[in-house]
Amino acid sequence: MNENSAPDGGQEARWNGPSGSAWVEARDLMDGMFRPLADLLAEGVESGDRVLDVGCGTGATTIAAARRAGPESECVGVDISAPMIAAARERAAREGSRASFVLADAQEHAFAPGSFDTIVSRFGVMFFEDPTRAFTNLRRAAADGARLRLIVWRAVEENPFMTTAERAAAPLLPDLPVRRPDEPGQFGLANPDLVHRILEDADWTDIDLQPFDEPCSFPEADLITYFTTFGPVGTLLRDHDATTRARVIESVRPAFTPYLHGTEVRFTAACHLITARKR
Repeated sequence: MNENSAPDGGQEARWNGPSGSAWVEARDLMDGMFRPLADLLAEGVESGDRVLDVGCGTGATTIAAARRAGPESECVGVDISAPMIAAARERAAREGSRASFVLADAQEHAFAPGSFDTIVSRFGVMFFEDPTRAFTNLRRAAADGARLRLIVWRAVEENPFMTTAERAAAPLLPDLPVRRPDEPGQFGLANPDLVHRILEDADWTDIDLQPFDEPCSFPEADLITYFTTFGPVGTLLRDHDATTRARVIESVRPAFTPYLHGTEVRFTAACHLITARKR
């Protein structure tokens, strides 16, 4: 695989800049929060599978899949972010995992045709600028009968935790971006009709979306780090002074009170498990 594939300009800038570095710095927080979802994806991996993990981030899902597939497997993670891929490789080496990682844009990368039995992703496929083109490229990489197994967010209205910070910070940060349904982003594949249309146009079959709610949690001590690092609020705060940051923290922290349970922050991730098969 050619690691010099040229990623899309906008996403490349985002995930190779502060957003990618933020994920690497807080990878323990995010991996702990979403560990149940990594385990759920791994359940669909069979012994000896050749697995591709799309938008692998810092490698948690790829390593979980490799553990499930066993020593004879080949598990490859692909991501557009150089900082994340570096962190994933370090993690695999530290844990003695056979998982390997490729720095590339999965929408464009020239994977070897028919080289994967299972393609998985945890929140990694909602950012494609051209989803049909991306899933067509992934189908070429899939072997005949290969399985697609993806976790994506359901609608923004079903995930109030994810917008708590921006709703509370809006009076102080009037330049917060507006979330637009069906566009590339966190909720870009929340619409089941859109998902069916994209996958059908990309020639996948046996398409199915199963809604599920997954309880997630992380330490309360990490709450301020969470909302000042991730999402629209975290992104904007990188360009604001310490005074504004302090005011935002003061306003946003109480908005998370409904999710506080002792020393933990608990919320429900409202997701779809998307499955499909190559003809």
